[in-house]
Amino acid sequence: MPLKTVKKDAADKLTLQWILHVKDYKLTLDRNRCVGCEVCSLVCPKDAIKLEKQPKAVGKKAQKAHVDVDVGKCNFCGICDVLCPYGAIRLTLNGQHVLPVIEKESFPEVHREISVDTRLCPKDCRECEAVCPLNLIKVTRVTFDGKPVVNLEELSPSQLRRVQVRLEVQKEYCPTCRLCEFKCPPGALKVRKFMEGQIAINQQACPEGCTDCLDVCPIKGALYLSSVDNKVHVDEKICVYCGACKVVCPVEGALTLRRTKVIHSPVRSGAWNKALEKLTSPAGLVKELKASSSRKAREAVSKRFVTEEAIR
Repeated sequence: MPLKTVKKDAADKLTLQWILHVKDYKLTLDRNRCVGCEVCSLVCPKDAIKLEKQPKAVGKKAQKAHVDVDVGKCNFCGICDVLCPYGAIRLTLNGQHVLPVIEKESFPEVHREISVDTRLCPKDCRECEAVCPLNLIKVTRVTFDGKPVVNLEELSPSQLRRVQVRLEVQKEYCPTCRLCEFKCPPGALKVRKFMEGQIAINQQACPEGCTDCLDVCPIKGALYLSSVDNKVHVDEKICVYCGACKVVCPVEGALTLRRTKVIHSPVRSGAWNKALEKLTSPAGLVKELKASSSRKAREAVSKRFVTEEAIR
């Protein structure tokens, strides 16, 4: 048991600590990055994370749900850190970022697959930087000898041809919405969603004039207000299925969200199965188990038999 537990809750940060003889575990929730989605609360094996829906003032927009963590229940496993779509939760041990569930191989790593080919980027383009809803992309330009370019118009045609575009993405905070991919030239940026699913809004069940889900959605354009019927609609191409909208929806069943798949590294323990069932559904778990079983069977066969190509 820890010698001391500490909990500090500020407007911009929630901090929990386990202080032992030679180990100092710290769990930090960045409230500026947190969007009040339901992912961490769903997968927490100790039910230590709770969401509190915030009251809505008349004439004001809905506010994201408030996240709280019970230091008496939290065991600092790091599952919430692994699965937070926005990288808002961070677990450290003696100041170093660690994830015990991954180190013990009881949980997979989530794959945020983002590839960049800056050779396809126009020299003067900043579309991806401007469109990123979380300001996670930075575009810079340098000359052939690495010097930063401030003004492209000051360069000669030959100098302009040798300008190199550099694009940096803060992957650990990226929910993989793909907005940047759609704005960039084909092939310049490729993003694969790490979480797949389905979302639908029952327009008949929505209260007249309600835009609570739209108010809290962190991905601009994933939810939008139609000029035709003045109702909120969904663009699933860029939805990340985090559930922030579902949490604040005032009518049960007006908004349905179903996660079907999470892209991750190979699994070696049942801890992931429990988390996946909570995050998706029993059907989602069964589907993954069948896929995993088939994959293992293929690997076993490939090890036992030498293919004709290998003999040749």
